[in-house]
Amino acid sequence: MPEESDPIEQPVMAALRSRLERSLLPNRLEIKDQSLLHAGHGATGGHFMITVVSERFINLSQVDRHRLIYEAVGNLIPEAIHALGIKALSPEEGT
Repeated sequence: MPEESDPIEQPVMAALRSRLERSLLPNRLEIKDQSLLHAGHGATGGHFMITVVSERFINLSQVDRHRLIYEAVGNLIPEAIHALGIKALSPEEGT
């Protein structure tokens, strides 16, 4: 099974992390590059799975949480990021 790549060596992951940290001020942020798991299917851009725990998500629906994330990610989708899996939690849910 392919290993996940090192986020320090990935400019897209660094940009993703920076945007999410600036916008959401997360208590916890995990980003996994899953691009190698999807190699060869012809898509351009990376595949990422993120887990974000933020106070900004308190009293928000999952749809509204995802909207905040997509606003933060901005133009990284669809060029640099092809697929983004999201787990968005409030601090109470993320403990």
